[in-house]
Amino acid sequence: MIRAGRRKYAQNSEDLAAAMGVTIGTFRNKQPYADEDFPPQISSDGARVKLWDSQQTAAHLAGRPVPELPQEEDEQDLLDRNEAAAELGVSPKTWDKNYKTHPQIAPHLTTVKGVEHCPRGIVQAFRAGKDASADAGPKGRPKGSGDMVPRDEISARVGDLLDEDPAVTLATVQERVGLSYAAAARALPRLRGERIADLLQDEPDLTPEEAATRLGYPTAVQRTALASAATELRARQEQPYLQRVADVLVGAGLAEAQDVRVQRLEGDVLAAAVALSGSGAPALVWDERYGWRTAVSKRHPIGKETGAPPEGDGIRYLSEHQQPEPSELLAALTDRRHGSRHPKTVHAAGGTLQG
Repeated sequence: MIRAGRRKYAQNSEDLAAAMGVTIGTFRNKQPYADEDFPPQISSDGARVKLWDSQQTAAHLAGRPVPELPQEEDEQDLLDRNEAAAELGVSPKTWDKNYKTHPQIAPHLTTVKGVEHCPRGIVQAFRAGKDASADAGPKGRPKGSGDMVPRDEISARVGDLLDEDPAVTLATVQERVGLSYAAAARALPRLRGERIADLLQDEPDLTPEEAATRLGYPTAVQRTALASAATELRARQEQPYLQRVADVLVGAGLAEAQDVRVQRLEGDVLAAAVALSGSGAPALVWDERYGWRTAVSKRHPIGKETGAPPEGDGIRYLSEHQQPEPSELLAALTDRRHGSRHPKTVHAAGGTLQG
């Protein structure tokens, strides 16, 4: 395994051969790592790719005492497939087929020197939930119950835990806040992402990786935190435009004054809604992939559907552009005679969709 905080020292055969000044062919033929006094591999027995700790091998090659690696288990230890399987009490093949693709595990997988690893804490949290699922929800939640904290308090409660320990784990969040695994897995990366975004806006010269490290986020969780930060920064860039649209509608007497909140849909797609009061439609919905459309519900204007709803039954697309000028939207909304404006081509966050 790669001990917590030592990812940057992981070294594969190619790295070690280069450090020894030999070709990879010579390295494989002579197998210097087979010598009794050579530092042990940090990869598991039988691993397909051999890994070493570069600080240990460098000391050995220089004739210096080889430093000891940490011996205590840590939730941020990175386990390869054999080690993760052993932690769950299954075979590596079962890990590959049934476990690594599970939604509680897959987002946390990370590749180091060509080898896929999973943080120990993620595997342990999954095992704890699996063991408890026959009788109760994870961490003492009654089976079938919802989260034990009101939704509007989740961010504050999880934020308090992040203040105490930037490396707080999902298992700890589940236990101390009373959340399901799914709710904890949404809240914790999102809050880490928001704090990375805050720091990047305060110090634009920082890279996202530097900001994550400055905040004390372990390497094992940085990938999900950085992805969340990128989405958060995108949302902050879109919000002024969306608020301008709302303000124009207020000025035209079609809406009450309101603060527009950018929401994340499945796949980190951004969307927002503007409640209307002086129009035949209860609300307008903006989706970064499809632009603006009317909604059929004021209470739940966006809904759970993440695709493009078809026109009809109160739904109209108001522009062929994703960010038309507010005046264009106002004209489209008040023109009862306009035809369908549903875009033939819409641009998703990651590419183009043909409608």
